[in-house]
Amino acid sequence: MSNHDEMTDVVVVGGGLGGVAAAALAARAGRRVVVFEKARVAGGRAVTQARGEFLFNLGPHALYRSGRAMDVLRELGVEVKGGTPGASGGYAIEGGIKHTMPLGFVSLLTTDLVRLPAKLELGRLLASFHRIDPERWLDRTVRDWLESAVRHHDVRRLLAALVRLTTYANAPGQMSAGAAIRQLQLALAGNVAYLDGGWQSLVDALRATASAAGVEVVTGARVTAVEHDGAVRGVRLADGTMRAARAVIVAASPAEARELFRPGETVLDRWADAAVPIKAACLDVALSRLPVPTATFALGIDRPHYFSVHSAAARLAPAGAALIQLAKYLSPDSRSEPREDERELETLLDLVQPGWRDVLVDRRFMPSLVVSNAIATAAAGGTAGRPGPAVPGIANLYVVGDWVGPEGMLADATLASARLAVRALSQEATQQRLAAA
Repeated sequence: MSNHDEMTDVVVVGGGLGGVAAAALAARAGRRVVVFEKARVAGGRAVTQARGEFLFNLGPHALYRSGRAMDVLRELGVEVKGGTPGASGGYAIEGGIKHTMPLGFVSLLTTDLVRLPAKLELGRLLASFHRIDPERWLDRTVRDWLESAVRHHDVRRLLAALVRLTTYANAPGQMSAGAAIRQLQLALAGNVAYLDGGWQSLVDALRATASAAGVEVVTGARVTAVEHDGAVRGVRLADGTMRAARAVIVAASPAEARELFRPGETVLDRWADAAVPIKAACLDVALSRLPVPTATFALGIDRPHYFSVHSAAARLAPAGAALIQLAKYLSPDSRSEPREDERELETLLDLVQPGWRDVLVDRRFMPSLVVSNAIATAAAGGTAGRPGPAVPGIANLYVVGDWVGPEGMLADATLASARLAVRALSQEATQQRLAAA
């Protein structure tokens, strides 16, 4: 393990997507970088678990093809391999009944989910959605937007379901409508990709890129404190070792970042207190075959439910088999009941894939998975009101994550904040050199 005499340009705390991407970007800019990851395997929430021949992500994961994450991955030369879920085979579930999902011209005409007047409004909305200005709605909630800008109740409920789908958040009274509109525009414009080999393949590709640039990734090494005197001096590890560093990037949740400092020492206390995490109850199911091959997607309208056969678009299961991921988007305003949530998701499976129990190979239920560390709230002005990446009060300290910076949500925010942190670090170093000259 390193000793206190070694000086590193940048220490990255956390080996998830954001941490490894930030490390790769910093190393490519000519800096000596080390990543400390407390787990035995890098990846964070992007890890993929092999269970027999099936590959289980930590809940439903999708990469937005037109999002900021793709920009950063292209910059790093990381190729994304996977597939896009098809438009057919989709259902909207209301009152325990399957309806055709009305997202295209033909499906809009044929669905019985909405009546004719609502179909006309929905058709106009979908055709012009890209022209809505999200900036107008940043400090208004999703509920405000739906009630003031959408006439028909049926259309409001469908749009609310699409917001849950694209943001993972079941918080219409808190989430910024502007942030939600921007995310839905992104989905409608470019769709998403499910990744071959699971999201671990993306972690592994980023780690290979980082290693090729000279990054040292140390797993099983927990950082317990960031040492500073108004400017970063290094990090202390759980074994008492000190690694000196000119800059530190903390790629972790706001609560984890706060724990690296004494209470009241930094603005991270306030940032952590303000963060409302987005959670979901997730059920992953591996089947030897798909009982109804044409039914690959379902979205709850009157219930916050999600169903998707991810193996229909990506290599996650052996030939002829299927991996299904289901979720219930949990409200931050009410307590969930795990057993009831699991039963709801099993009932959804019964509806969309009757007979699934007869071909069940494996299953995993996670009752309260954190899918994003903070809601982009209307009270904070949407994504523009998120903190960081620079941490005020401590020079050369930066944070990275899905709760950081003004760009994107989910993985888009994570990788965009990694790029912003490295750019800010470079600007700070340039200013310090000029001041010393």
